[in-house]
This record gives sequence, structure tokens and C-alpha cells, in this order.
Amino acid sequence: MLQIKPILSTLIRSKSGPILLLIQIVLSVAIVANASFIIGERLNLMSRDSGVAESEVFDLNVYNFDDSVNISAQNSRDMQAIRDLPGVIAATTTSMAPLSGSGWMSGFLVGESAESAKASHAAIYYGDEQMIKTLGVKLIAGRNFYEEEIQMEIPDRANLGIVTQAFAKEVWGDEPAVGQIMYASDFGEQPVEVIGVIEILQGAWVNNPHLENSVILNVELASPFTQFLVRAEEGAFPQLKEAIPTALHKDNTNRVINNFNLISEHRKSIYRNHELMATVLSMMVILLLLITSLGLAGMVMFNIERRTKQIGTRRALGAKKRDIVSFFLVENYIICLTGGVIGALVAVQLGRQLMSVYSLPQLELIYPIATVVGLVVLTTVAVILPARKAAKISPAIATRSV
Repeated sequence: MLQIKPILSTLIRSKSGPILLLIQIVLSVAIVANASFIIGERLNLMSRDSGVAESEVFDLNVYNFDDSVNISAQNSRDMQAIRDLPGVIAATTTSMAPLSGSGWMSGFLVGESAESAKASHAAIYYGDEQMIKTLGVKLIAGRNFYEEEIQMEIPDRANLGIVTQAFAKEVWGDEPAVGQIMYASDFGEQPVEVIGVIEILQGAWVNNPHLENSVILNVELASPFTQFLVRAEEGAFPQLKEAIPTALHKDNTNRVINNFNLISEHRKSIYRNHELMATVLSMMVILLLLITSLGLAGMVMFNIERRTKQIGTRRALGAKKRDIVSFFLVENYIICLTGGVIGALVAVQLGRQLMSVYSLPQLELIYPIATVVGLVVLTTVAVILPARKAAKISPAIATRSV
């Protein structure tokens, strides 16, 4: 029999210890539930698919400081030199690299004319017919650019675009995106026809609400500062990091070639703060649960010393060892569940405050519930060892200790 009434009477007689533990459990549940929710949110953000073959694709910068060089012709020669290297699958010039934290974004107007259209935002990738192959993204509707469709040098000459599925869904809903006309805010009234849809391609800024809205435009940029995207065969990146500068310097030594970074390295860098937050919060959760468990274990050990006569008397009256163990376990469950229910209510209220102040999603109830369940399991383990020690107290030893 659980004998709840004697346990409650014992807790009421010694209020200070149980009350302090109750407060600790309330705070632990409230903090741990919200911290776990934030950790889960950060992990979900970090696990989002960029759509790119991250371990194969890398970017590099070329800065031409010779004013006499024809940049457009130089870029074409550089591009061909890179594509001819062993281990290169595809390569293109680009306006930005995915997940790099730096790039281009523009508003796009959709409607009958630039004046009456509605706006939506997207990252802009300027590139040629090898952009899709270089990134490793999946074309799910329409077609790729043809080589003869690529415009040179000037961005506002773009007249064809390939959009992501997320952008197409946001702008046209269930209507087919291929064949639609849109206007880039930066290009005035220049119409851009959508000729293809790719499944996923993230932009450069992971905290941007339009992260998965991307548009590839048919322009090969030409400027003294040129960024290239290269897709390499598996394991070829270290060799290409050495081979590309050598190959490009054979044509022209008056430039700087640097900043070789795999997209996977960009991912690690841009998510570093998210990873740090998840790590710090995880350590805090572990410490809070550990401290709470140790607090309950300490209270049980203190009660064993203080209740030696009571335990011995119960043993003398016929209480079995399991009865003594269950006494302390039920005492633990009463404190944990009471504190857990109050803590869950506090956690929900705290979650609402975080939602309003920091624009976090609403706390899901599964987190307070899971926290309470986890705390019950953890404290059971912490309490059961000293409780078993109490169960071994001999009635004779208890009597002599009076």
C-alpha cells in the first residue's frame, strides 16, 4: 500500500526541505522545457537541406588588378581553364555562394505590368548554363538555359529565370510557374520569363525568412572581382585548390586568387552561433537536471539519518524492504509531480513571453511533458539507491540508537 497520508504528514512536518526542492523542480521544468524547445528549433534550422551538393561544391575569388585586361574575355578563358582541369565536374561564375552570408537579393514584381504587380523577395544567382549542374540542384519543371541565351556583363539584361519551388509556390500558388513573367525591382521594366523550377536552393542568409526563395538569372557577370563556383569529384578539392591558381596564373599573373571554401564549410561557419547556443543550452539542461537529482538524493539521505528510528520501527512492525523503498519513491513522486505540473504551467507562460519578445514559435506542450517525465525517471534513479540503503536498516540497530 502506498500510504499517501503518512507521507504527506511527514512532508508537512518538515516544510523547508520539500518546499525548496519544489521550487527547484518548478524552475528546472520551466527552464529545461523552454531550453529544450530552443535547442530543437536550432537543430531543425541547422538540418535544413540547402539543395546543393555541399561536399562537392566550392567557391573562389579572382581579383584582376590589371586595368588593361578585357575582363569579359579573361573570365571566359578562366572559366574554360577551370572546366578543363581533371576532377572538375562543372563550373560557373556567380553572384553569390549558398550559405555564405553574403550575396544579392532583390524584390520581384509579378503581374500584368511592373506598376500593378505584387512583390516577393528572392536571392539572385547570376550564372550560365552550367549553374544547375555546378550546384547539384534538381530541376523539377521546365528546362535549363541554353548556352546562346546567356547575357554578358550587365545584370539588367537578364530576361530568363529559373526559380525555386518555394518561390514559385509563394508567388503563383498552384499555378504552373513555367512561362510566367516577373519583373526584378532592380531592372525597371525588364520582363523576366520563368523557364524552369528547381526543387531547393537556399540563399546566403540562414536567418532570412525568404531563405528558400532563389532565382537563377541568365547573366555571366564580368568585373575585376569575379566569384566562381566549382563542382569537383569526390576528394578532388585539395588538388584543385592548388591546380586552379596555377592554371589561371599561366594566362595572367596580374591577379589574386583566394578564398577557396566548400559550401559545407560555409554551412559550419554560418551556423556557428546556432551550434554554440544549442551547446550552451544543452549543458545548462544537463546541469539543471543533475542538480535537481542530487538535491532529491541529498534530501533522501538526510531523511534516512533523521528517520532512523521511524524506519527501524516500521521494520519491527513488519514492513518489508520494498515498503521502505516505495515510501521514499512515492515521496519523490509527490514532490516531482507537484513541481512538474506547476513548472509546466510556468514553462508555457515563459514560452509565451519568449514568443512575443524574441519572435520564437509557440512552445509545444510535448516539451514540458517530456521534461516532467524525464525528471521523474532521473530522480527515481537518484532516489532508489539511498532508499535501498534505508531499507537495510535493522530494527535492533534502530532501537539501540534511541
